[in-house]
Amino acid sequence: MSNQTVSPGALLAGRYRIAELLAEIDGARVWRAVDEVLSRAVVVDVLPVGDPRTNLLFDAARRAAAAADPRFLRVLDCDVHEGVTYCVREWAGGRPLERMLSAGPLTGQQAGWLAREVSEALENLHRTGQSHGSISPSTVVVTDAGAIKVVGLATEAALRSTGPGSPEQDVRALGELLYASLTGRWPGPAPAWGLQPAPVEHGRLLSPRQVRAGVPRSLDDISDRLLGYPPRHHAVPITSAAGLSAALSGVIGSSHEPPNQMDETVAVARQNGSIDDATQVSPVIQTPPALDPTPPQAAYNGNGQTQPQAVYTPAPPESRPVRRQPPPSHDGYGRRKPPADEPRARGSWGGRILILLAILALLSVIGIAQFLVKGAINNDQGSGTDSGNSPAPQTSGPPTATNEPAKIVGAKDFDPPPDGNGEEHPEDVKNTYDGKQDTTWTTMSYKRRPDLGGTKEGVGIVYDLGAVTTVSQVTVDLIGDKTNLELMIPKADPDKSASTVSGWKSVASAEDAPDGPAALKLAAPTETRYVLVWLTSLPKEGSGYRGEISEVTIQQ
Repeated sequence: MSNQTVSPGALLAGRYRIAELLAEIDGARVWRAVDEVLSRAVVVDVLPVGDPRTNLLFDAARRAAAAADPRFLRVLDCDVHEGVTYCVREWAGGRPLERMLSAGPLTGQQAGWLAREVSEALENLHRTGQSHGSISPSTVVVTDAGAIKVVGLATEAALRSTGPGSPEQDVRALGELLYASLTGRWPGPAPAWGLQPAPVEHGRLLSPRQVRAGVPRSLDDISDRLLGYPPRHHAVPITSAAGLSAALSGVIGSSHEPPNQMDETVAVARQNGSIDDATQVSPVIQTPPALDPTPPQAAYNGNGQTQPQAVYTPAPPESRPVRRQPPPSHDGYGRRKPPADEPRARGSWGGRILILLAILALLSVIGIAQFLVKGAINNDQGSGTDSGNSPAPQTSGPPTATNEPAKIVGAKDFDPPPDGNGEEHPEDVKNTYDGKQDTTWTTMSYKRRPDLGGTKEGVGIVYDLGAVTTVSQVTVDLIGDKTNLELMIPKADPDKSASTVSGWKSVASAEDAPDGPAALKLAAPTETRYVLVWLTSLPKEGSGYRGEISEVTIQQ
């Protein structure tokens, strides 16, 4: 029997009934078959007579059979029949990641969970001194039960004659897989797996957040620590599956249950005709249209900045927080364990608490004084004393500032039409009023110019106070030097938000605000339910410009 005579309907080794051809790899053929002894579906790799890869395949099969992690599809049999070398593996009905990505990128939670599952399987494998050697979107499968299966442990590399590989190569391949899952682009110089290549600027791969809106910052950092040379912000590279597992678990948790939306993603891909139940075949698929993350060039109006309407008072240098790096932790091998997301710690709250206590004490003194004066007046009136001065009539006037913090009940990113796309990292907006200095919201990254690349007027966040409230000052805790920002309120109705920039009016602004808290003080206290923090020029970050806010405080 030769490779050519192994065809649908043939019985191989008196046991495996050949069903259909799944793939062909450099002359080797991969078949779906039925084990008639155990009545189950299997995958059979077949090499022709005299193929020089025979010994490689036997050696790979022995190594794969020793793998204990259930996420690897097991090797069940490997032998020679009538000169034909065959290797039998488990079959798992499901969807290869390659085909899922043909319908578009995954969500951050889905991509992180999938990469974490594969990294944990590889972590267990690498401890035995072995490696997979051919991790790719075609060898990672999401089964019908929602589990992850890794195809072709060692045998895939043997069929492709690429050698056994190394743990470092596996981790690098995992970084490519995570990047592709987050962006729908392949982090390489040429199209691969049906994906267009990821964009590169000045010889450096753009980060996932620069390519696709909505990628979580934590996963963006992990991807950069896997693929960046060197990683941004002097971050520690991730070079082991153990380090990657720890980093991803810190972001998405340790549960092995698939994300809630994973089944929906699979269903949509199935409806689009991009996936089926064959886990080993990778037909040519339609390449999605290229995504250019670099905004188009637009005319720059140097006088486009809004005239300041109130005084901007930067916080004194001594009150600005000092960032400290968190202490490193270590994994079980004595290496530094990369944290899931390395937030930049900001300064102590002690100074702010003392200021708040001083304000409360002052308000208490004022309240007691008013109470005593009012009591004295009431005593005069009760005793019939006429001082000759009648009480001043009650009149309405402008709202009075109390300097008390206003409660923020909700917020939403603001990137309105016609220039905006309606979304500016909405998942991180809550970080700006959660009371934590080490969680932040960022704008997208813009190229060429700090004024958002000249493509739009600005971007920002709309804060909802729940009801019309007196606002006297808004403090925006910025990260990065030279941010231009404005404080805006609705023009028409203080109880209604506006959907376009023209529906807001600027009531305070700041230019070239430094890193730290920027206090935007209104010329007079104003009543409004909604407040818009609007960024019009962004600080430099890497090869582009990006704004970042850690906390926003609104005072009455």
